[in-house]
Amino acid sequence: MRMEYSGKGTQLPLGELKMNSESFMRRIFFFLLLVACVNSYAQRVELDLSGEWNTELGSCKLPGTTDENRLGSGEHDKNITSQLTRLYPYTGTLVYEKNITIGKEMEKKDLMLYMERTKPSTLWIDGDSIGSISLLLAPHIYYLPKLKAGTHNIKIRIDNRNEAVPKGVLGSHAWTDATQTNWNGILGKFAIIGTDYAYIKSVNIYPDIKNKSANVRVNIYSKQNWTLPPNISIKGNEIAEQIKKISIKRGDNNVDFIVQLGDSMKLWSEFHPYLYNITVNLNGRNCADEKQVKFGMREFGTEGTQFTINGLKTFMRGTHDACVFPIYAYCSTDVNEWKKVFRRAKEYGINHYRFHSYTPTKAAFEAADEEGIYLQTELPLWGSIDSTTVAQNDFLLKEAKTAIDFLGNHPSFMSLGLGNELWGDVNIMHKWLDEFRKLDSRHLYCYGSNNFLGWRGASDGEDYFVTCRVGGGDHYKTNTRTSFSFADEDDGGILNHVRPNTRDDFSYPVKLCPRPIIAHETCQFQMYPDYEQIKNYTGVLYPYNLEIFRDRLNENGLEKQATDFTIATNKWGIECYKADIEYCVRTKGFGGYQLLDLKDYPGQGSALCGILDVFMHQKDKADYKVKNVMQPVVPLALMDKLCWRYDESFKADIMICNYTENDWDEELYWEWTNGDKVIIEGSINSRVTQGDIASIGSITSVPASSDPMMLTLKLKTGTYANEYNVWFYPNSEKRVDKKQIVFADTLDKKTLKALKKGKTVLLTPDFHSIEKQSIAGLFTPDYWNYAMFKSISENNKKPVSPGSLGMMMNKNHSLFEEFPTEGYSDWQWWCIAKNSRPLILNTFKKDYYPLIQTVDNVERNHKLGILMEFKVGKGKLLISTTDLYTISDYVEGRQYCHAILNYITSSHFNPTTEITEEELRTILYSEVEVKDIQGVKNISDYNKK
Repeated sequence: MRMEYSGKGTQLPLGELKMNSESFMRRIFFFLLLVACVNSYAQRVELDLSGEWNTELGSCKLPGTTDENRLGSGEHDKNITSQLTRLYPYTGTLVYEKNITIGKEMEKKDLMLYMERTKPSTLWIDGDSIGSISLLLAPHIYYLPKLKAGTHNIKIRIDNRNEAVPKGVLGSHAWTDATQTNWNGILGKFAIIGTDYAYIKSVNIYPDIKNKSANVRVNIYSKQNWTLPPNISIKGNEIAEQIKKISIKRGDNNVDFIVQLGDSMKLWSEFHPYLYNITVNLNGRNCADEKQVKFGMREFGTEGTQFTINGLKTFMRGTHDACVFPIYAYCSTDVNEWKKVFRRAKEYGINHYRFHSYTPTKAAFEAADEEGIYLQTELPLWGSIDSTTVAQNDFLLKEAKTAIDFLGNHPSFMSLGLGNELWGDVNIMHKWLDEFRKLDSRHLYCYGSNNFLGWRGASDGEDYFVTCRVGGGDHYKTNTRTSFSFADEDDGGILNHVRPNTRDDFSYPVKLCPRPIIAHETCQFQMYPDYEQIKNYTGVLYPYNLEIFRDRLNENGLEKQATDFTIATNKWGIECYKADIEYCVRTKGFGGYQLLDLKDYPGQGSALCGILDVFMHQKDKADYKVKNVMQPVVPLALMDKLCWRYDESFKADIMICNYTENDWDEELYWEWTNGDKVIIEGSINSRVTQGDIASIGSITSVPASSDPMMLTLKLKTGTYANEYNVWFYPNSEKRVDKKQIVFADTLDKKTLKALKKGKTVLLTPDFHSIEKQSIAGLFTPDYWNYAMFKSISENNKKPVSPGSLGMMMNKNHSLFEEFPTEGYSDWQWWCIAKNSRPLILNTFKKDYYPLIQTVDNVERNHKLGILMEFKVGKGKLLISTTDLYTISDYVEGRQYCHAILNYITSSHFNPTTEITEEELRTILYSEVEVKDIQGVKNISDYNKK
């Protein structure tokens, strides 16, 4: 006789079978017993542990941290400039204690204590030690003894001392105070969970795109063997119910299902992040459990040097996340908070997040699942992996395997890396990744981000390579980003060193690497802070660093220029962001990039280098230029240079990058504009296959004019756009009567005599004579943070970056009638900035501002001048700290010289700021007071190759 449970009732197909009364009664009894078993749905019960807990520091509300509860003395250093400051710091062991009441419904249950996120912990129940757990990236789950109904005492010790974790973990963003802070407390879900003697331990779902199905593996843990077989069922949205009768033995039991989705299968990706829901029910004698799981049908892969999602080529338009949470100072456990973050990022075209040496909470993965973001998570390590770091290796392997098991179902979980800028034994790393793949093949795996600082090149065993370079040598040819510190690349990298163009790319390193490359931490361009953001810090962290930077402005009379500095450096930073990203985008076969950062990073020296501030607020409306090149489709103009003479043959080759899901066949429209005025326009037919970057034509037409001007070349196809500023100059030079101007390179007796006679003098000091009174020329904004990399450069005996952030000037000044500018650094200033030595004007009048001023970094706050005018007695003096002879090799340099000569000989040149001979000598030749600037230690060794 056969008996089946369908989930809707029990059927006894007796048919024509004749039974005696004894047999019939036995079967009725068995039937009633089974009905009683399957309908006695005992479910999980939870005891919420949130609320007030006692500590030796005072009452503490959990979930939460000691910082949020304002526990501790509140003593903190107000002179820290390297990071935000914890107002209520606490480091040590802290015991959280509370009496809880176990109800009758939990008395017979098997109990576990669940803490979603905390630091190394130890648990006692009623004075008995239960054990310790050291996980940082996954829940702490303690299995408790049976507890009778009534009152019980719980003590939980949380340890955030540095001794609690291996040394290599201390600098990771899972621990350091420079980012989320090294908090003490318990976060997220915090409860005692009661289950029956058997429960659903895990449900893992493995998409099979090819066969339009999913493999579901249910793990059931039981404390005993079952004599009566239980039922397990699965069902979900668009998933037909399946029921199985299973045999259960003591321990772990795996049950497999195949879910057929057929032609109606919906895929998950950035474009349509569709989620399926599955509910798994376990029903048996005096035992029941239920678990709900979301999953997406997706498959990450690689094809040659590119990534694929569901078989289509994709491009990682990523940003780095350093675990920066300026209000509460820890990784949020709130799904809605993370959805806000990801939605904001998607506004800028981001489809990928890299979590620097930490794994975020489950809430981040849930939010990314819904929003369609591809996540690279990392182990909590910034250091070395080798055979001698035994305790650390064991710690990390446990973290990795627990995180993979805990987060594996999330479609957003793209990949796992071993940490940040690691070094050590690649063979061990290779072995670990092989273990992870066997454990879970749903994800990609890499050795980490920028291991060996890229000098070692690509290594076998990882699925893709996150790096700033692919091996050494060949100067910049192996680089995969354009911005570097002076400690790590000559002259700070490509963008500072090479004449601006929009044609160069990273095709050479792509040839050196057999797998996809993701450019590591691109766009590290400092911008001057907006001090208005200080009022937004209403939580556990305070920006004394910003207050100190703001107050330093007063030293040299720069406080009135703070807003101007912010505007000028933001606009210039945006242009550099766009250029660095475009190098990646226009490289065929490139895998993607990870910005550092979409938002400011207020740690490690205060690196204010984001497009957005730390609260993800917009810095400048011109950031649409960056948005344009961070989209699935990007129209591109490839030009050999950005400054042209009218009599040259102009050419811009037009390409389209297409990482949508389909071929692209929208027409491209182009136009030359001067301000809001359209001068010339046209269109080009286009067809670009999915996942390709293709040339579609060229633009050779330019406006006919003899006036110097900046024009904008605008491209648009469908809803996607891009634009480029291009400068055109006449082929003319200013002829100057030597009787009109006295040219000098030193303030000698002859020069002073000419000034006394009321002459006009153009003084271009010899660079050697003002070396100690000036800083070196720098075109791009300083990298990351001046203090940190000044120290690194000095320690490694490398040149120190000049440290400036760009130039600013009054664009409406008559000087710029012949040299058009928008009032801040742009591509036409390259040869000028590189061949200047901005003069330090700290000792001169505080209300004096140069015609062309260089913005200094927040550590130094020099008042810096490139072009200055003064009245000296009867004479008029223009000081240019630019090597005008050298820049005349470039069309833009010649035009700048022409503009200076035109201005100095015009009626507009009439300096009003008086300066004495003594003041002039002080500016040009007196020793400048130098601050002792020491940077925070960077863990990576920039001296290793």
